[in-house]
Amino acid sequence: MYNKKTTQELIKLTEKLKSELPIDSPESQIANLKKVINFHDWKYYVKDDGVITDYDYDMLFARLKKLEKENPDLLTDDSPTQRVAYGLTKEFPEVQHIAPMLSLDNSYNAEDLMSFDESIKKLVDSDSVEYTVEPKFDGAGISLVYENDQLLRAATRGNGTVGDEITNNAKVIRSIPLSGDLSKYNINKIEVRGEVLIRKDVFKSIQENQKKEKELWQKDKEAGKKGIGGEPKIFANARNTASGGLRMQDNGEVAKRGLEAFVYYVGYAVDENDNSLLLKSIKSHHQTLEILADVGFKAPMQEITICKDIDAVIKACEKWEADRENYPYEIDGMVVKVNDLQQQEICGSTAHHPKWAIAYKFKAKTATTKLLDIEFQVGRTGAITPVAKLEPVHLAGVTVSSISVHNEEYISEKDIHIGDTVEIERSGDVIPQIVRVIKDARNGSEQKVLFPKNCPDCDNVLVKLETEAVWRCENTNCPSQMVERLIHFVSRDAMDIEGIGKKQVKRFYELGYLKTFPDMYNFPFDTVLEILDDAELKKENNLEGYGTKSIENLNAGIEKSKGQPISRILYALGIRHVGKGTAKVLTENIANLMDLKDKSIEELVAIDDVGPIVAQSVFDFFQDPQNLEMLNMLQAGGLNFENIIIQKENKSNVLAEETFVFTGTLEQFTRNEAKAMVEENGGKVLSSVSKKLKFLVAGASAGSKLKKAQELGVTVLSEEEFLNLIQERS
Repeated sequence: MYNKKTTQELIKLTEKLKSELPIDSPESQIANLKKVINFHDWKYYVKDDGVITDYDYDMLFARLKKLEKENPDLLTDDSPTQRVAYGLTKEFPEVQHIAPMLSLDNSYNAEDLMSFDESIKKLVDSDSVEYTVEPKFDGAGISLVYENDQLLRAATRGNGTVGDEITNNAKVIRSIPLSGDLSKYNINKIEVRGEVLIRKDVFKSIQENQKKEKELWQKDKEAGKKGIGGEPKIFANARNTASGGLRMQDNGEVAKRGLEAFVYYVGYAVDENDNSLLLKSIKSHHQTLEILADVGFKAPMQEITICKDIDAVIKACEKWEADRENYPYEIDGMVVKVNDLQQQEICGSTAHHPKWAIAYKFKAKTATTKLLDIEFQVGRTGAITPVAKLEPVHLAGVTVSSISVHNEEYISEKDIHIGDTVEIERSGDVIPQIVRVIKDARNGSEQKVLFPKNCPDCDNVLVKLETEAVWRCENTNCPSQMVERLIHFVSRDAMDIEGIGKKQVKRFYELGYLKTFPDMYNFPFDTVLEILDDAELKKENNLEGYGTKSIENLNAGIEKSKGQPISRILYALGIRHVGKGTAKVLTENIANLMDLKDKSIEELVAIDDVGPIVAQSVFDFFQDPQNLEMLNMLQAGGLNFENIIIQKENKSNVLAEETFVFTGTLEQFTRNEAKAMVEENGGKVLSSVSKKLKFLVAGASAGSKLKKAQELGVTVLSEEEFLNLIQERS
């Protein structure tokens, strides 16, 4: 962004502005002050190499602020003074990402990376694949959209498709540029992905200050001092502190957290005519990072390694793991990416993760503690999950006191006894688990874990299928199951009903207001409001903490959820084996959710990515009269079962029931553009060649997929023939 010559010029200009009285016009002074302040922000917050004292910086900043106040017509959105507190942001509206922010598949050793390499070479039909290796930052994901060189919008990752709009908060993060000279790369609009995090030393300083505040608070409390407020909290780890900071209502407080943003990916980049620049003028992942770094972003240029083969990738990952603790930011692994964007395009993505990238997770940190007891919990599908209760132990930034021990076989294999000393780890630094029992620490007082024969809630006899490792309660009226199903139904990835969470679901269930899914759309708001107006009734019904506003928010959340697409409704129903991705696949080509009751098992299996187990589960659900009655009640409650996505997006159905696979180097359109053309006309794009495939569209240098299609008798089309097919049928 700033070469040696420019840097020297800006340092000289800084000295001039510090020493001379203002003799230039206000317009010239403001322009020069903005130049030097932006330069020093970049040097300090992006390059970690400040060249000016805090006092001198503050004086220049104050001078700019004064000039802009005196000349309001010269104030622009990209001025450094606009990184200011905007007051409270009470709501963070949801926004849709231009392209989905997917998760990453994981690997844990060299063998996993070798398997990844083999799969990539098969997908791209080449033995020559170049990779990049870069840190997997342990922070909070963020999406930044720039248009005409200006920051337009910032959003959290959210569920990967929709996030919370946090532009005001992003503006106070100094390493996020308010503007950048993207136009010199012909970029008119771009979506940049990154991670917001806190340096280890900064976080340690925050914790130390919080501890001092807590000590003072404790002294005031012991002295009986009044008006001291609630007990100050101490942040547990940097990741949660960064994530929580992004959604704070007061962005003045956000600025105090010392947040930084590394950028690591470009999801979308177009010129002024909306032509994609990815694959065309921008050819590789490393090139995207070079562009971002050049225009002022904090990109991991010093950390990234370009590897010619998977052996070099493995060496790079192992080197980073060995030196992990010396890196100034928290990282929990490395990210391996195919460098060539054309090869990325060929690899494609699943509903969960890109096939061209994988996370290499570092070995987890471990600790030892005492296993105090085993509790048995009932899940929404009736699965009985044993949960180990532990003496609280601090591990990788969090305090662990409970760990799932999965099932009876797991307990038996690890020979877990109540009273054992156990070694635990945070798998991938996220999910804690028991690694082993330290049997040498046993003293004879340990007790064998006895798995229950009856449901711990409803006392129904438990059953276990030969094909499964879990015991289940098959009583669908089991209170614990119903509560968990309701919690799932209202959750963010399902119906996303604001104003209600686990605590509220459990309380309303106990009060009898919320027993089934349809009850949500016949909620007794008047009854609850009457209770809230009476202090004694409010206490008697254990509704302290609830108010009129919270009930109004719930009402608004329920009404909003009635517009959810049918894929979310299907997922919310909690049908076994039907996750978010499967729900989308099942509803892609149906006009109404109730169409699934007319599908046979054979028809369901014929849907791409739907296997016999999922098909049987969906079939059984839609053949159950009680479930159909429940669905009718949901419709009567206001839910829309029509497929609004098909209604809104499909231009026609000329490719209905047709399936396509694209292979080779496409010249007339990208794979994403090709997929959009197929789906807009009612067709479907598959990921692999099989007997189910109708058409293979082959570009230049088509490899194994073309050969397999020819062997199976699949119709092969050129790009021109594909376009003609759509035109002829339209």
